[in-house]
Amino acid sequence: MSALDAIYARQSVDKADSLSIQGQIGLCRQKSGEDFRVYQDKGYSGKNTNRPAFQRMMEDVEKGLVQKIIVYRLDRFSRSIADFGRLWEILRRHNVEFVSINETFDTSTPMGRAMLNIIMVFAQLERETTAERVRDNYYQRAKLGSWPGGPAPYGFSIGKLPGPDGKPAPGLLPDERASIVERIFQSYAQEDASLGSVARSLNGDGIPAPRRATWDNVSLSRILHSPLYVMADEDVYLYYQGKGLIFANRLEEFDGLHGGMIVGKRDRSAGKYQDLNEQHFSLSTHYGLVPSGLWLRCQYKLDANRQLGGAGRGKHTWLSGLLKCGSCGYSIKVNRDRDKYYLVCSGRSNLGLCDASIRVGLRELEASVKAELERLLAECPDMEESAAEGPELAQELDQIDRKIDRLMSALAESTDLTMPYVNRTIEKLEAQRSGLLERQTALQKAPRQKLRRLSFASLDFEQKKLVAAQFIQEIKLSGDIAEVSWNI
Repeated sequence: MSALDAIYARQSVDKADSLSIQGQIGLCRQKSGEDFRVYQDKGYSGKNTNRPAFQRMMEDVEKGLVQKIIVYRLDRFSRSIADFGRLWEILRRHNVEFVSINETFDTSTPMGRAMLNIIMVFAQLERETTAERVRDNYYQRAKLGSWPGGPAPYGFSIGKLPGPDGKPAPGLLPDERASIVERIFQSYAQEDASLGSVARSLNGDGIPAPRRATWDNVSLSRILHSPLYVMADEDVYLYYQGKGLIFANRLEEFDGLHGGMIVGKRDRSAGKYQDLNEQHFSLSTHYGLVPSGLWLRCQYKLDANRQLGGAGRGKHTWLSGLLKCGSCGYSIKVNRDRDKYYLVCSGRSNLGLCDASIRVGLRELEASVKAELERLLAECPDMEESAAEGPELAQELDQIDRKIDRLMSALAESTDLTMPYVNRTIEKLEAQRSGLLERQTALQKAPRQKLRRLSFASLDFEQKKLVAAQFIQEIKLSGDIAEVSWNI
């Protein structure tokens, strides 16, 4: 079927001073070709596009059955500039012209296209203004403790809770999965537990993860990091104070009962809870699920894991942590069967998200990478040994100084009740600072000696891991191909 002209007419209600649908069609026929199709909506408002005939017309546009749309007046088509801008993008993509008789608006003419550009500018302004208004409203709801919007977090459902003014507002209520959240925190807080062991335990009991069938490190980390689950008290306040958050609530409001929320702009490439500087923290109207002591033990453990940098804890190869699937990006794990080693995509084995088959031999890959590392190390010049701990100590000292500065600022707003918590934490930080300064002084006085050039073959297993992690960004495996990305 060839493309035809489309005449669209709409009338919300019959009015003596408004042009009827038939009158609109009659005027539009004067601008159409011999072949045309009529779409008419009677009794529908133009404030949105939820109109049956309009939707059929746009479907025909998508199918390539329309070459031109003719309306009596622009508001018959759409009364929203933002909607019109979005619809015009669809028309332009399918080479459909647009004609409005009343405004002498015809996109096939230079003047019509100029008018369209003006409308598009206002459409963009309306979209940006709406987005800013939605974002400000979101932050304001969070600041007042109400659930700002979006799906309920794992372990909660959305209901109504009294707001600051006593009126019911959207809030979080524990659901049947709240006990799973408590289990996650209790399990991870155990000394010998890891994210992987907790995930395996949950998967072994057939407990589905949020929005997927199985648990992994990422889904667990999101729950463990979130302040939504903690019964936030003064210790939680001090923990976040040291990370540079901006608080909507005073210290004495942290009653050890209510959960919290973190909102604010952030780099999308970074995790939500990695860089908290300049983020906003607000106490919520809902009650937390996890005592602050248990929650903080998990935070300190997560912080320590992040400082280790995921250097890879595999025991079968010193390339652990560097191997990635070239198809899905998930990590590659090493399975051993007697004397044979197999490389398996964790996205395939754990989640069923990938069908990649890795045929690269582990020992052949190690030999190839080892030869290149030996060459790179041979090219390194001799140098004097410097204090390896020096930069790390300086960084730790800087972090402690910043935490002390923030806590000193917190003293200004402390009460007799909360001041002991702040003073106690400052004393601990000062003790840590003194110890670091002593180590730094000792390192500076230690005699330097000339380093001998490293031989990769002579390094032990853990040393090889460290060297490989310094030189290699990642190794992508696809089929029988290994692609090494070097940090040089």
